Amino acid sequence: MKIKSLYISAKEKNAGTLFISMGMMEILKRNIPNVAFFRPVIYSRYAEDGDISFMLNRYNLEMDYKDCYGFDIEYVENMIANNKTNQLMNELITKFKKLEDKYDFVLVEGIRHSFLTSTINFDLNIKIAQNFGSPTINIVNAKNKAVADIHDDILIENENSTFQGCTHFATFINRLDEKQEKDLKKILKEYPLKSYFLKEIKELGMLSIADVVDSLDVTPILLEPKDTTRIVRGIKVAGLTLNNFLDHIEEDDLVVVPADRSDIILGLMGALYSKNYPNISGIIFPFGMNAHPNIKKLIDGLDSFGIPVLSVDDDTYTTAKKLSTTQARLRVTSERKIALALGLFNSSVDIEAIEKKISTVESKVLTPMMFEYKLFEIARLNKKRIVLPESSDERILRAAEIILRRGVAEITLLGNSEDITEHYLRLGLDLSKATIIDHHSSNLVKEFAKTFYEMRKEKGLTFQAAEDAMTHGNYFATMMVYLGYVDGMVSGAISSTGETIRPALQIIKTKADTSIVSSVFFMCLKSEVLVYGDCAVNQDPDADTLAQIAISSAKTAEAFGIDAKIAMLSYSTGESGSGIDVDKVREATKIVKSKNGDLLIDGPIQYDAAVNKNVARKKLPDSKVAGEANVLIFPDLNTGNNTYKAVQRSSGAVAIGPVLQGLNKPINDLSRGCLVTDIVNTIAITAIQAGQD
Repeated sequence: MKIKSLYISAKEKNAGTLFISMGMMEILKRNIPNVAFFRPVIYSRYAEDGDISFMLNRYNLEMDYKDCYGFDIEYVENMIANNKTNQLMNELITKFKKLEDKYDFVLVEGIRHSFLTSTINFDLNIKIAQNFGSPTINIVNAKNKAVADIHDDILIENENSTFQGCTHFATFINRLDEKQEKDLKKILKEYPLKSYFLKEIKELGMLSIADVVDSLDVTPILLEPKDTTRIVRGIKVAGLTLNNFLDHIEEDDLVVVPADRSDIILGLMGALYSKNYPNISGIIFPFGMNAHPNIKKLIDGLDSFGIPVLSVDDDTYTTAKKLSTTQARLRVTSERKIALALGLFNSSVDIEAIEKKISTVESKVLTPMMFEYKLFEIARLNKKRIVLPESSDERILRAAEIILRRGVAEITLLGNSEDITEHYLRLGLDLSKATIIDHHSSNLVKEFAKTFYEMRKEKGLTFQAAEDAMTHGNYFATMMVYLGYVDGMVSGAISSTGETIRPALQIIKTKADTSIVSSVFFMCLKSEVLVYGDCAVNQDPDADTLAQIAISSAKTAEAFGIDAKIAMLSYSTGESGSGIDVDKVREATKIVKSKNGDLLIDGPIQYDAAVNKNVARKKLPDSKVAGEANVLIFPDLNTGNNTYKAVQRSSGAVAIGPVLQGLNKPINDLSRGCLVTDIVNTIAITAIQAGQD
């Protein structure tokens, strides 16, 4: 029987309950549009629960905060103390059942270990799960434990819950070292209950600058939002002279130093721009002090000074002590940690097996979040190599780190290795798993130039010109794709569309069944994903070109799990209009039908008739496409480009693209105004395209 809820609980502190809840929610939201999150007991109804806020905000759950919890500790303790446990349970069941009736699935996160008192104990979690009828996920914290003790914990927890009548869904053994994992896998090989093994990743337990800001009463002196994700690997108090202190700083240290120690501050600034010293994560001034005006003036004049500088009222000792007891938190803005955590979860868990066990609801709804999750999962399961030639751009580096951490694709960056490494370390990033190739000095230049020369010599290209071309990042990267050194390329963050597409047309060339390169945008609306083409490449296509765009767009849609229903857009519907523009669309529709008779296509058709069933019934009542179109082909670039931007800006739709189509191998173009999220999505799409060749 398929299940409609899960109950997640951990008996120990710091077991990673939110981490497991997040991983499970990713799977649920990828498959089910209407998911609820519920915590039976929270700390206080007067203080915001961090886990609930995280889930509501990250996954855009359509819930009110008050519906996400049952009661707080005070209420639960009073009920139990007054022998009203059964009444308490009935009240919790009532709240839970309301969610179960309203939503397709309810993910329940049990009572946190830190809430447990002599009155509230862990058995209450089991009792609640039992009464909810929710299969249980037990989390075991393996950190600093003997393998025999971990094994005992697994057996005890699972036997306890099953003895109480709960259905076991899975056990997650978290924070394992390599030896523990190896030994436990051997011991539990024949164990009948499903277990997943997750390694300890130290960075997930490390402080970020955001943790420091939230935990200490800080006054930001220099702090960009993007720098709050920087990791703090160590705390250093500057009590030595500069000469001696520089010997002790390490990568990602947070340095506590009085603001009047200008020598230390200048030394840290120098270390930031030196290849011979580590990059610190930030500076804290105790005693409520600020830097001398001349020091601030000096910092303001430096390019790319991205180190956070904070001030606190406490003295040096108190500040250091508070920092040593500050706990790391997973927060919605912790994109780097989230990417790392999801990469670990997805590589450690049998997602397909979990998806088969959960209750899936037949639905045509495809939310932006569902679509993006599907992109990531498809790419992860068939990992490809993607080259990014624009490694000087900070957005590219940040996107590359997310892709690597989530295990979506392998990344190759073009440029000088020392410069790129210095750049990403200064930004507080970790791109150590990326391949870096210097396209100016690589041994591949000669091979690439020779290949390019042979391709283009009949068109007048000289060997010297071919060599010169290969010193350009886009040409070198495109040749890497052509010769199979990588599987796809993403560029355009700082290059024009022409600079991205031109090398592709000269080297990769178009597929045999099309003579043009065109593009689509995936327009992720609230409850569906539409495909718009062509909104980026072909200015004024004739009927034959428009037909090719439609066929390519349908293939792209199908490749991403969208059953294509094509609307050939115009200012009139059916036979109601005439003129050069509408006749072009009518002719293009006929060409598509003659070439691909199996495709569902209609045109000419107006936008409203294409997507609105009520309008469609009046204008094209017998059409199999009208009112249900999901691939919309615009008659020209002017119409397409303006429409996608209008829909994006006025409806809040997520526009993913442009996705280039028609090339023999995947090359994709970015907008120069792209965000990190746009780049991440485009890399995932490119990886999926590469897997289909």
